[in-house]
Amino acid sequence: MTYDMPSGEIFVAGEWRRGQGRDIRSVFAADGTENLTFKGAAQSDADDAVDGAATAQKAWGALKPFERARHLYRIADAIEADASRLAYIQMRDTSKSLRETTALVRSAAGTFRYFAAVAETHDEQLTSARGEYLSLSVHEPLGVVAGITPWNSPIASDAQKAAPALAAGNAIILKPSSWAPLTSLALAEIVEQAGLPAGLFSVLPGSGSEVGNRLVEHPDVAKVSFTGGTSTGLKLAEIAARKLMPISLELGGKSPTIVFEDADIDLAIAGILFGVFSSTGQSCIAGSRLFVAQAIYGEFMDRLVTATRQLRIGHPEDPRTQVAPMVHADQRASVAGFVEAAREEGGRVLCGGRAPEGPHYADGTYFEPTIIDEVSNDALICREEVFGPVLAAMPFSGDDEVIARANDNAYGLACGLWTRDLPRAWRVARSVTSGTVWVNTYKQFSISAPFGGEGMSGMGREKGRQGLLAYMAQKSVYLDTSGAPHPWADWPPAGE
Repeated sequence: MTYDMPSGEIFVAGEWRRGQGRDIRSVFAADGTENLTFKGAAQSDADDAVDGAATAQKAWGALKPFERARHLYRIADAIEADASRLAYIQMRDTSKSLRETTALVRSAAGTFRYFAAVAETHDEQLTSARGEYLSLSVHEPLGVVAGITPWNSPIASDAQKAAPALAAGNAIILKPSSWAPLTSLALAEIVEQAGLPAGLFSVLPGSGSEVGNRLVEHPDVAKVSFTGGTSTGLKLAEIAARKLMPISLELGGKSPTIVFEDADIDLAIAGILFGVFSSTGQSCIAGSRLFVAQAIYGEFMDRLVTATRQLRIGHPEDPRTQVAPMVHADQRASVAGFVEAAREEGGRVLCGGRAPEGPHYADGTYFEPTIIDEVSNDALICREEVFGPVLAAMPFSGDDEVIARANDNAYGLACGLWTRDLPRAWRVARSVTSGTVWVNTYKQFSISAPFGGEGMSGMGREKGRQGLLAYMAQKSVYLDTSGAPHPWADWPPAGE
């Protein structure tokens, strides 16, 4: 079954129009066929989107939270009603498996529904007074915000920024990746059909250096939430700092997975396979550094390699596919370069390490799930984010050693632990520098649990009830209850 792609126009403050920027070509990486070529956004489009958003936001921000929530519920329902088409477009756009894109669409609908509920149940705070007054802490919309999203999970990332921003009373402008622009445009169609007031939601696929930078620099943009590469995030943070503008950054990762000697081996193997090879490894939270207790290292690695070789590499539409193509030929070339660098540093490729052979794979950007060992934690493959289906494995001898090695990295996004010893799991989980720790599982998510990273993995948190407040400004209000003039003024004069 096929579905129509978006029209090729961009969505600017409630208006569909031809972009003023450079051509964007979306390609289905499974076979190299073109999805769509269209004109992306330019700085002028970004300026128009901000102007329209600033006008629309005034009325939107003045609505009661439950009134805004009604719109978000309708968007969630509309996403679910068009789920098959959205999943298909995202599959073509990213080359993820249809099974995965279907789950991501369901997640996006759930995100809008969750933040609708958070908005209408959010309570302000009456603080403890220290005098003859009432003191309150209230939260207000920031105004116009921008969300810059990556190519690997566009509809889920879009929803995680747009839903809380709109629920909080803001207008939002999304800037999706040029490698996967169509899913966000399809979401704009849904949002428009659901009746969201014009101007509150724009989608501007285009160059990061042109459109992304302009959104961060624009004086009327009050906050930016960015998910993507660390080097880009650092540059955007510098621009934001010059404006004294808040920015949320969810950046790269080099997440450790630790298997202790008492772990349930089958449970650990299944979780590690999912943690690093699902999404073809194109995930910021991929568990790409594996530490296995020395006492079980040989047996464990033999079984892990056997299981990895049995993973099914295939076409995204095949429901049996576990490892789909990579998003782009350039990304596959980058991954192959990391593998070659690991070989040059003495690494041993236990499985994979190349593109699969055969007519089914000839036209696609496939890469075999790869495991490398005999590398140091200082090797390039263990320091840099590969963003592909590559796992580096190392043995360890004790808890303190593995904690130190897990933390010996610039990134701090996620971590996985495999042990039957819950006190040990708690101790290690609290000792590892990481925004998320999974115990005896991996890549399990809830929209109600905050998510973000430490170190070069970023700053700020998305999701959870606090995710609403990330798009709001806090204000204190004091209401005098004494009715008396302030004594310092000595007014009115005595006797009057």
